[in-house]
Amino acid sequence: MTLEDLVRLRRARDLMDRDYAEPLDVPALARFALMSPGHFSRSFRAAFSETPYSYLMTRRIERAKALLRRGDLTVTEVCFAVGCTSLGSFSSRFSELVGESPSAYRARRHDEGAAIPACVAKIHTRPVRNGEAKPALGP
Repeated sequence: MTLEDLVRLRRARDLMDRDYAEPLDVPALARFALMSPGHFSRSFRAAFSETPYSYLMTRRIERAKALLRRGDLTVTEVCFAVGCTSLGSFSSRFSELVGESPSAYRARRHDEGAAIPACVAKIHTRPVRNGEAKPALGP
């Protein structure tokens, strides 16, 4: 992989971080990175150890957790707010990464991290991408 490819991949990753709620898919990201979809997917996985879809969904779930903690939106509203188009797929992926359903996550108390600075809380609440969800903390 060339340095130029790595710069393009980082820009595409930054785009996912910034515009996670937009309808991003591999062909669109590949165009942004000036690569073919196949080359983009292979290069992204080689550079960041996960697929572009997995990375994007992790960003979406991370944001969904923040919205659900606020408690003023329904699970369906959160699903669409973070760019997901299927409530079923969103709920399945959320449960896989977080270890509990979005409804259960929204319903439980989240004040255990209230005194933690936001930058630390973000790391603590980041979804696990390897499928090994942390057990949910009790109320």
